[in-house]
Amino acid sequence: MKTLFKYLALSTCISIASAVDISGITFSDQNTSSIDMTHEKVFGAHLFNGNFTKTTQHIYNPDYRLAVGDVVTVKMWGAFVYEQSHTIDSQGNIFIPSVGTVHLLEIRNGDLVTYISDCVKKIYKNNVYVYADMGAYQNVSVFVTGNVNKPGLYQGLSSDSLLQFIDKSAGINSQYGSYRKITVLRDNKPFKQIDLYDFMLRGQMEIFAFRTGDVILVDSIGSYVSVTGEVQRPFRFESKDVNITLSEVARLSGIKPTVTNAIVTSYSSDNRLNIKSYPLQMFDKVTLNSGSSVEFIPDHSASMVQINIEGEHEGLHTLVVPKGTTLSQLRNMLHFDSESNADAIQIYRKSVAEMQKKLIDAQLKELESIALTSPSISPQESSMHAQESQSIIQFIERAKKVEPKGQIVISEKRAFDDLILQEGDTINIPTKNNIVIVQGEVAIPGAFTYVSGHTLDDYIDMAGDMSERANTERILVIRANGKAEKYDASLFAMNEKPTIEKGDAILVLPKAEGRNLMTTSIITQILYQVAIATKVVLGL
Repeated sequence: MKTLFKYLALSTCISIASAVDISGITFSDQNTSSIDMTHEKVFGAHLFNGNFTKTTQHIYNPDYRLAVGDVVTVKMWGAFVYEQSHTIDSQGNIFIPSVGTVHLLEIRNGDLVTYISDCVKKIYKNNVYVYADMGAYQNVSVFVTGNVNKPGLYQGLSSDSLLQFIDKSAGINSQYGSYRKITVLRDNKPFKQIDLYDFMLRGQMEIFAFRTGDVILVDSIGSYVSVTGEVQRPFRFESKDVNITLSEVARLSGIKPTVTNAIVTSYSSDNRLNIKSYPLQMFDKVTLNSGSSVEFIPDHSASMVQINIEGEHEGLHTLVVPKGTTLSQLRNMLHFDSESNADAIQIYRKSVAEMQKKLIDAQLKELESIALTSPSISPQESSMHAQESQSIIQFIERAKKVEPKGQIVISEKRAFDDLILQEGDTINIPTKNNIVIVQGEVAIPGAFTYVSGHTLDDYIDMAGDMSERANTERILVIRANGKAEKYDASLFAMNEKPTIEKGDAILVLPKAEGRNLMTTSIITQILYQVAIATKVVLGL
């Protein structure tokens, strides 16, 4: 029965494994440190990615104490000529012919030449000169433990840095490892205390010689604060002490010059959520608890706003006007020329463009969900569904790249008096023209000369008529002021044809065909929104 149970369990595991496609997934032992199990970025998580282990070098350290296995090159000239590399033996000695045994164990690297010279002078009193140098540091084995991704015993040179040994252990665990509390133990006693923030923020790193048996212990993270907002480094920062001041957090995160306030979110001892705002001048006096979240913000009270002026005019391209200025008041400040179409002023706003983008993206997400989850009954239907889904996905990818213009529709001139300008608004002054644009599902899209009395059908005929893919029930006429009008040109439609004016755009939308009404409806709505937001027909 036990054998049968093992066989069934093994078969189940194999079945599960075979049902999951893992061909696109790669596993790398070297990049374990880059995996952050939290939902926030940790300052220092980028440090250990294998780069420190790629290079090793011999660094002269005068305080290094010679050990068994080190290689020392001795050169003598003058009355006695000699050159030879020696490995310090298990007794801590090297042997120089005609001089004898020289004990080098625990001798400082900086004292090496003087020490050997003194030994030589006991035999050769005069006219013999000595030079000595360490040819190579011996390999050492160092334990790396604590909150690292791969604790273990790692080999390297005694001249290697602490960063290299931690990198060999796949780095510090970003979820609960400390970047500020790292201890090097020697003979089971603390030898060095390392704070990697000194290296990451100021490039400071103490270089010292490791010995076999040394232990690198990475402590657990203690206090920490998460930072977002107007900063150069939006990360989770660690504090050495239980508490940390708001000014220290501002320094660590690198606040931008525009910051005026900090919003601090924290929990009190009675589990209450506290949200407070502090001005810049109080940062030194505010102490944060561990786990607090800080958002640095620019909270300026502006009395003026900047407006961008584009198009056909003779004035400045940037105007700074008092807050509360209306479009009508701004119009009186503009300098029109003979080609300016002052009656068709257009206004574009970033917040409107962002809203249009969000609406389009939301419907694209819904369309993608429906396209990928619709069930199929038969193999033939499944094949057709796959082809249609691929076509819809390609349409979605094109639609995601659409950048709405954010035009505010001004339905009538008296609205100029009520429309208050905002920071960053763009005013466009169109050029007087006799052009009507026809695009979309027509044979020859383009710009055509305005002819008084011509109807929408006349301009479509000038564009070579509609294609077979045209949706005759959904034709858009977009006026210069951004207003959109829908026209049904199908055979039995009873609606009145819109009057075409100078500067209008006629957009013939394509048919939206899907397996179900919901897909068709969403695609049609997306086509509408893209056409109105960009004055461009998106192809299917």
